[in-house]
Amino acid sequence: MDSDNRLGAFLRARRQQVSPEEFGMAGGGQRRVAGLRREEVAMLAGMSADYYVRLEQGRDKHPSDQIVAALARVFALDDDGVAHLRELARPAPRRTRTPRRPERVTPSLLRLMRTWTDTPALVYGRHMDVLAATPLAVALNACSVPGVNQVRMVFLDPEARNVFPDWPTIAAETLAALRVSAGTDLDDPRLTELVGELSLKSDDFRRLWAKHEVRAKTAGEKRFAHPLVGELALSYETFAVNGAPGQTLVVYHAEPGSDAEQSLALLGTIDTAPASSPVAH
Repeated sequence: MDSDNRLGAFLRARRQQVSPEEFGMAGGGQRRVAGLRREEVAMLAGMSADYYVRLEQGRDKHPSDQIVAALARVFALDDDGVAHLRELARPAPRRTRTPRRPERVTPSLLRLMRTWTDTPALVYGRHMDVLAATPLAVALNACSVPGVNQVRMVFLDPEARNVFPDWPTIAAETLAALRVSAGTDLDDPRLTELVGELSLKSDDFRRLWAKHEVRAKTAGEKRFAHPLVGELALSYETFAVNGAPGQTLVVYHAEPGSDAEQSLALLGTIDTAPASSPVAH
């Protein structure tokens, strides 16, 4: 995972995804590799080519705030990408790693979720392991079953491509969110195990992970294809769980009066799980 030169790996990945044509440069078949050349990035960012090469090669790992801002502009990074680049340029000192306690959802949050009988909602941890879910979320799709790792499910379960009509978008967003959650702590044993497994088993995972996309899931719309009630387009909102670093609450909802609202209500009536209790891992 390029653990010895994380900044260089990020810069190299982002450079390869910038189209030369965006800056009026010749592209197409005239280039042996995709994206910008190193000297072109340096020119656009207002620095020497030698210095940029040192950054990519890991011979200089702490660029100034001005350099970070210039590179973010060239690579058109959004707020999450800029924050990640700054973390890579100013990593926190490594501390002695102590075993983390198993992630658990607090009883108070479980009590709150127990009242959401008509709402698909779930809580996942720092590595996107589902920790708890309402029965309606479990009925909606297998990626919300407590104990499931959403990243592994998306990339290794063939059924995921049927559940998510927009699978390529879902896959890219899932990895971008995982990188946000992981931050710069890529030595985390659980993350190392997960990335290693998926890199061996999924070509799509390797390709998308190499892009170093960083983007938090905050809100949006997701389409589900359910075998009993058909396709549902649901909006979602995410919330960081205060007091439980790394935990995220995801709540889905349908547009009032929409077909999705009716389908969700129908799904609730045919769900066999107890409607009054959230499922916890």
